[in-house]
Amino acid sequence: MKNSAREVVDKMFVAFASGDVEKFADTVSEDTVWIYHGTQIIPAGVFEKKEGVRTFFTNIMERTEIILFEPQ
Repeated sequence: MKNSAREVVDKMFVAFASGDVEKFADTVSEDTVWIYHGTQIIPAGVFEKKEGVRTFFTNIMERTEIILFEPQ
């Protein structure tokens, strides 16, 4: 049985909050394409498949300090 969209997003937020790259990547499909428009800290890019999501997530964790993360 497939997970509901809400369940997937909840798992993604939990993985992000804990800094778990693998659990975060597990929430996306292999045909995922993320388009990030960039900032001065994290450059723009297109991130494809689970490996691309791992790269994007790692960039965030290595280049920023997350002070507060509260999905609402």
